[in-house]
Amino acid sequence: MTKTFLTLSGAALALTACTVAPTGQPLDSNTQRGAATGALVGAVIGAAQADSGDRLRDAAIGAVVGAGTGGVAGSVLDRQEAALRQSLSGGVGIVNTGDRLVVTLPQDILFRTDSAQLTGSLQRDLTTLARSMNQFPSTRVQVIGHADNTGSAAYNRDLSSRRAQAVAQQLVAGGVAPQRIRTVGAGEDQPIASNLTPEGRQQNRRVEIVITER
Repeated sequence: MTKTFLTLSGAALALTACTVAPTGQPLDSNTQRGAATGALVGAVIGAAQADSGDRLRDAAIGAVVGAGTGGVAGSVLDRQEAALRQSLSGGVGIVNTGDRLVVTLPQDILFRTDSAQLTGSLQRDLTTLARSMNQFPSTRVQVIGHADNTGSAAYNRDLSSRRAQAVAQQLVAGGVAPQRIRTVGAGEDQPIASNLTPEGRQQNRRVEIVITER
């Protein structure tokens, strides 16, 4: 069983590494990663469900199906990333990890101090983001509010939660189905910079919109 899985996994990974898109161009790295992951999962499921005499055949089928499914998921996120980079302003950060897009909005531009009421030019970016999400209905969204460590932890968690909800409400107003969105108030627990400097605290005050395939 172990030998069968290792053999097919290696073959599946080799297959996805040289896969090309329908246009004849090589697939981008995120799509290849998705295809490779799908191939591995498919091989495991196919081999596990088969009788001993059919494991080699069923694991191979599972690897091929899984590679196709994973590749499609990666491709959706890649296309959405490209569309967002063309349409969002320079103050918005976008990171594609291969299985998710992380769109980072600075809270200092979105909100006034100690307020959860949206303001500023980035509201237009939220409208643009909502439009993009409607174009890719197979994705789901998590809105995470973050704060620096100024004030109590409880206050920061509550403020970050209310800010995440305000961003989510703006996305819903732009037409995104509420059931696709989940909000989280992370407070000061997930800093990306030092809270010892004003510049670091400014980076830590942010809202992250995490987009994943369903």
